[in-house]
Amino acid sequence: MSLFLCRFSLSKLSLRRHLTARCFSSSSIYYIVGAEPWGSTLIEGDIGYLKIRALGGTERVTKKLVPMELLKEKGTIGASHGWVATLKNGVVRLQDDLLDPCAWETDPDPKRISLPPLVTLPHCQTQIVTNVAMSTSSPEDEDCIVAIKFMGPQLSLCRPAQRDCKWTNIRITDPSFFSSHVMYSKRDDMFSMPASRAHYTGSWDLGRHIHKPKLQMLQFPQNPHPEMTKSELLRLDSCCRKQQYLVESLPTGETFMLKWYTESRPIRKTCKDWDHFLVVRLDEEGNAEYTNDIGDLCIFLSKAEPFCLPASLYGRSKNSVYFLGEHDRGIVSIDNNYKLGRPFTCPVPYFFPPLSPPIKD
Repeated sequence: MSLFLCRFSLSKLSLRRHLTARCFSSSSIYYIVGAEPWGSTLIEGDIGYLKIRALGGTERVTKKLVPMELLKEKGTIGASHGWVATLKNGVVRLQDDLLDPCAWETDPDPKRISLPPLVTLPHCQTQIVTNVAMSTSSPEDEDCIVAIKFMGPQLSLCRPAQRDCKWTNIRITDPSFFSSHVMYSKRDDMFSMPASRAHYTGSWDLGRHIHKPKLQMLQFPQNPHPEMTKSELLRLDSCCRKQQYLVESLPTGETFMLKWYTESRPIRKTCKDWDHFLVVRLDEEGNAEYTNDIGDLCIFLSKAEPFCLPASLYGRSKNSVYFLGEHDRGIVSIDNNYKLGRPFTCPVPYFFPPLSPPIKD
């Protein structure tokens, strides 16, 4: 049944007539700002027009109606390739409501893919999610695998497009991975995550590494931070939040580990964050080298699966990290860790990758 079988009985044609918002390009990198309430439906409840902002652009109200439930603090549990995941009554659902706001003109009905009910392993939990990752850009692909990393020992994988879709539940025995973020490595064709102190990585798949992960020790130089003073290193060590992410650059074939250090302190009932990023370049043998130059690349970090793009192709700043944090958003130059940001709060702090590369004249 369509989203638009609602109490207000407003036709698609009249929706087009009442709205004049211009679509973003499919090559835009954007994030969600919120929604402008519109009304309610029998199926979705309260709905509203999606408000988004493209990087380097202005905030716009799109023509896309989305459930307001998605924009609540606990409305989603993660995102990958533009698809958002929700968790309700033990069932994960993948939705493209927030994907490609321009698609409303040609495909007004959002796609909803319900996955099998979750199975909680003994001494695990499946309510608090670290993040979600996918092996391809759409869960409708025959070979797509969805990974959900729960806080604690459980990692769950499934193939949504298969007729007999079911969860493969993995109990991770190493506590160093209990709070790690999972990503899909196209190079290794596996789901990987860094250990908590970033000394090694672990990788899982649906083959021989289901219950015995592929571990790779990382070989760092003896003096990895010659440019940093002792007080600077102590400040990093004392940060209240330390997060590690793995991200691949498909154009260059490189793999990076990002260490995101955050020091928060309250200022006049608000929160002021000090952020510091360290970037590690990893090779296939496990050699790890800190770098302040990733060339013509930029990395996007949020609560969605991170991604990396050629900066010049998309009109972004090279050698930079774009981030959506708990209290602010901005860009950090990897060369000198100079941060340019502004306050930002949103219950869905996800960067959405471009659906296609820009067309060059």
